[in-house]
This record gives sequence, structure tokens and C-alpha cells, in this order.
Amino acid sequence: MKILAENKRAKFDYEILEKFEAGMILIGQEVKSIKSGRMSLKGSYVTLKGEEPYLIGANIPPYQPKNISPNYEPEKPRKLLLNKSEIKHLIGKTKEKGLTLVPLKVYTKKGKIKLEFGTAKGRKKTDKRELIKKRETEREMERELKSRG
Repeated sequence: MKILAENKRAKFDYEILEKFEAGMILIGQEVKSIKSGRMSLKGSYVTLKGEEPYLIGANIPPYQPKNISPNYEPEKPRKLLLNKSEIKHLIGKTKEKGLTLVPLKVYTKKGKIKLEFGTAKGRKKTDKRELIKKRETEREMERELKSRG
């Protein structure tokens, strides 16, 4: 499993409750561009239009900028492939107050490109500060143990 793109801010800005894996409908040059590591998940999100999940705001630049079709859009909505039971579960989850669907990472699995996204609850500023303090204390404890050992 090779990670091709990762949303590093997602784990800091949101508390991830549940994770899902979905395939994406892509065209050939998008696949090549993603596999070369040029995809960005910054500012992207997953939404449900009717009963179809879409990845919105993910930037996939053209593989060969001089050889693209004139109607190519790097940030167009991309349909996600999920089971019906997973879609119904997500519809129920998104109706809950305060829950959003946040893309976490894009990776390859058995030659296919997959998107991992999760249902998430937004963190407040105070929660983020507490998270930073917790990480710093853990680092200090590890340093102490290493210096003694």
C-alpha cells in the first residue's frame, strides 16, 4: 500500500470517528498524475448528492500540461464508489449535527487508486491547544527515557 496523497491537517482540525475506503472514477491522465504524487487533498471534502458520494475540491493537475484536453478541470467533483449499505450508513451519519466527511489519504491497493475518508467532528481551538500540549509532554517523556537509557 503506497500512500500517494495525505491530508495532514485533517487529524489536527477534526476528531476522526469512523473510516471508510472508496474507489474513485478517474480518467487516464488523472491516474498517471496521482501515481506521480501530484494530487492535493488540501481543502477538499466528501459530500453526498442524492445517494451518490463525491470528492470535491481535490486538486489533480494534468499529467502533461502541454498535452491536455481544453475542457479539463483539475478540481472537478469526482464520483466515489461505495457499497449501497455504506452509502446508506453515510447518509444517516451526515444528518447528525456537527459531523462531516473528510478525506484522509489517497493510496494504491492491488493496482487501484483508493480514497480513505472518515466521518469527523470539528475540533475547537481549545481542543487543538490541548492536543499540542499532550504531544509535547509525550515527546519530553520520550526524551527523558532515551537520555536515561
